Amino acid sequence: MLNKLQQKWKVGLLQLVLIIITFALGGSLCGYVGRKILTLTNIDKGFLWIVLYVILITILWPMAVILVSIPLGQFAFFKNYLKKVWRRISGRKDKID
Repeated sequence: MLNKLQQKWKVGLLQLVLIIITFALGGSLCGYVGRKILTLTNIDKGFLWIVLYVILITILWPMAVILVSIPLGQFAFFKNYLKKVWRRISGRKDKID
């Protein structure tokens, strides 16, 4: 599995490990901050809380991953990765730099 990711992303083993760490730390940071923000709203943990949490996480995740990627030296990879994700979500067909 790791070899497939290395080939797909065209990275070495060390960079792959740093990318995986960035995904893990960025996701954890995003979840932590999202829960903290929602606790400030005093909304009960019901359907509305879950919907708001999903929306908040969707907004926070790219920012958290970019923030974590900077000290780990993976900013260029994640900038391009997020461009690619945004292109797929928005339905744009143009090629990314």
